[in-house]
Amino acid sequence: MTQMLLSTAVACATVAAVAAAVMVWQKFHKHSHCDQALVLLYEFRHACATPLYVLRHISEHVALEMQAGLNQPGGSQLMMLPTFIEKLPNGCEKGLFYALDLSGTNFRVLRCLLGGPNARVIKQEYEVVAIPRALLLGTSEELFDFIAQRLISFIKLEGPEFQRGHNWNGHQIRELGLTISFPICQTSHNTGILIKWTEGFKIADGVGKDVVAMLQSAMDRQKGFQIRVAVLINDTVGTMAGGHYWNDDVMVGVILGTNTNACYVECNLPEDIQTKSGKMVNIPFYTLPVIYMEWGRFWSSHLPRTYIDEQLDNESVNPGDRGFEKMTGAMYLGEIVRRVLARMAQEANLFGDSVPTKLKQPFILLTLEMSKMHADESPDLRIVDKVLKDVFDVRMCMQPLKIQDIICDSSYTL
Repeated sequence: MTQMLLSTAVACATVAAVAAAVMVWQKFHKHSHCDQALVLLYEFRHACATPLYVLRHISEHVALEMQAGLNQPGGSQLMMLPTFIEKLPNGCEKGLFYALDLSGTNFRVLRCLLGGPNARVIKQEYEVVAIPRALLLGTSEELFDFIAQRLISFIKLEGPEFQRGHNWNGHQIRELGLTISFPICQTSHNTGILIKWTEGFKIADGVGKDVVAMLQSAMDRQKGFQIRVAVLINDTVGTMAGGHYWNDDVMVGVILGTNTNACYVECNLPEDIQTKSGKMVNIPFYTLPVIYMEWGRFWSSHLPRTYIDEQLDNESVNPGDRGFEKMTGAMYLGEIVRRVLARMAQEANLFGDSVPTKLKQPFILLTLEMSKMHADESPDLRIVDKVLKDVFDVRMCMQPLKIQDIICDSSYTL
């Protein structure tokens, strides 16, 4: 069901954002140009269509891949990696805890003071840090040194109210929980071998190494604070654990952000699990069988892949890999819209006789800006106008025109 809703929502959002851009030009150019742009829009919309029977085929394919991945490591597009979580948080936890979430091109650091079942979250603070693009293409040591430096800077701002609630047992060692979105092969609760860099990272080394050891080494190179990585989890497991803290019925976690992924509690997991390294590990009976799927790698002929998806995949750093993620991840949605607008500008003169220079620049349209276009309900679409001006340097006068005039006029349905 999540897969169905996600596919439909993404298709609607991208088409609506493109349609909004078309509308602001419709009454200021020759009708032949507008009609041609609309034809291209309708073609794209038709290619994105996900009628119910298609969604059912996709869901069935996902279920088959899940079972294949559980039965045989490497037997599926979905990695279906086991975790080593002995229990999920239930609201009884007390003390000061730190967390580092490395998910996509940003990472977050957080400190949280928990007061048990009565007080729950007493206070928390966090900081979001953008990773410089050069580090996405550098070395693992450079990346983790940068992360460690910013983590130490964050710890230095720790106020007395947090220090009073410390749970260091007199050792002054801060324990850190690490969530990470890259595919890893865990052999314990605080060790994990990096399988592959994703999320736009193309780092020369690090694959096959323990991510906890790499981060711990970087933190040890920093002076002044003792920090220990106490637990390693995938970001999807962190999402599920956070939900379970407030509601014991939560058994599924889904990430819909820069990337997309999911985890869940598997009721039929074999006791002996073979890891990617070939080592057999035993999952204790008391351990919750949490599986994270790496479903960004999923691909099916039933997915509504368009010419834009093919272009984007072919020109990416990992052609042929992570097809579902490239169709739905926030890292790519803005770029999908830009490519559609660029084709309209070239073939239908959507923005005049020449294609605006900035419209040719890959990834200039962030998904955040695309979302603003999609959410614009103003009568004159002034937010769409502003985004087109700010991002692509497209100048125009606005005319009131409702988005439904174009969306509902199509003979195709999503």
